[in-house]
Amino acid sequence: MVTTTPLEEELRRLAGSVPDPELPVLTLEELGVLRGVEVLGPGRVLVELTPTYTGCPAIEAMSADIERLLNEHGIPEVSVRTVLAPAWSTDDISAEGRRKLTEFGIAPPRPTGPVALALSIRCPNCGSTDTELLSRFSSTACKALRRCASCGEPFDHFKEL
Repeated sequence: MVTTTPLEEELRRLAGSVPDPELPVLTLEELGVLRGVEVLGPGRVLVELTPTYTGCPAIEAMSADIERLLNEHGIPEVSVRTVLAPAWSTDDISAEGRRKLTEFGIAPPRPTGPVALALSIRCPNCGSTDTELLSRFSSTACKALRRCASCGEPFDHFKEL
């Protein structure tokens, strides 16, 4: 069992509050990429992040933003390590993150469980499931571009992984 100190909990709260550089409506905690924060010694902290997919270019920006924020809060030596196991999945997005995606106009990933026979993506604008895929990729590789046949609005869909 891993125990965390109050300082580690505070530093995790700070690191987790960093906005995702590609989806600034979400924090790293809500996106589920922040895996751990460990105090290694006085003024030395290790932060572990898991990218949403291998080779995600945003991981460097996330690391730099975490380092800067923790430096501003009195931690002079911050190391950010990328960890690939366990792999990130859309199940790691918090309920608050899913709510924010919908509010921002991005259809959140479907919850896991048995695969539905009729796969549909609900439009974040009007709620209709009469939507079509326009492109497997959108503004980022982890999102697809869809359009709602009911309201006619295009929208991003955060793909399930």
